[in-house]
Amino acid sequence: MPLQIGIFGRGRLGSAIAAAAEQSDDIVVAWLVGHQTPQDLAPVDVALEVSHADAVADRLAWAHESGTDLIIGTTGWDPALTQTSPQSVPSQPRAAASGGERPAIGILTAPNFSLTVALMRRISLALGRYAALTGADLAVSEIHHTRKVDAPSGTAILLREALAQGSGQDAIQTTSLRLGDVVGRHDVHLTSAAEAITLTHEAHNRETYALGALTAARWLHGRRGTFTFDDLAAEVLDPLFHSTPTQKEEP
Repeated sequence: MPLQIGIFGRGRLGSAIAAAAEQSDDIVVAWLVGHQTPQDLAPVDVALEVSHADAVADRLAWAHESGTDLIIGTTGWDPALTQTSPQSVPSQPRAAASGGERPAIGILTAPNFSLTVALMRRISLALGRYAALTGADLAVSEIHHTRKVDAPSGTAILLREALAQGSGQDAIQTTSLRLGDVVGRHDVHLTSAAEAITLTHEAHNRETYALGALTAARWLHGRRGTFTFDDLAAEVLDPLFHSTPTQKEEP
């Protein structure tokens, strides 16, 4: 049976996710609603919150009460809201609720639904470690459309934390610009007196995020605990950083 999803958020990302789901063979959008939560929502396998940071607390409460897996793609909210959720237990079956207990659910947070950004985070970690060896300066810059409220973006924070983790520095320079209709651009900078590296990711449209959101929905359903998009990405990306023996040609 197709995976039934619901989408909180009629904005550009929510609409893009719905459009991408229409093109898939294994996902059906049961409902697409705005910022307010109707009382008569049909049951779904996974719900996606992509409306506004202020809605996250209510969405989490609704997900726990209804027993619905929840993906949070909104940024600018307090991560402490998920601290009462179960710890991540990959690939565990859903626990059945008994008595007045809440059913165990899966929660996945994603400041960005792009696997390429997840790759960028891993490279940023290595750049931070390199800066620790060389003394180079580090910074993150980001540009988004003028309607984006939070600054720096969730992705910029993700990259900044990777640089900080790798370098051991407490403060990484971070700048934000809100210009025109830019979907999203993030730059990671490593600069010394002798040379510089700039790592750039620029989204040309929201399709990559929409497809990533659907991938997250497939991955999350059936798991219980609190996850990040990076947990999903690890299955795809981590093997790229481990060398494999080169096979010798047969004589």
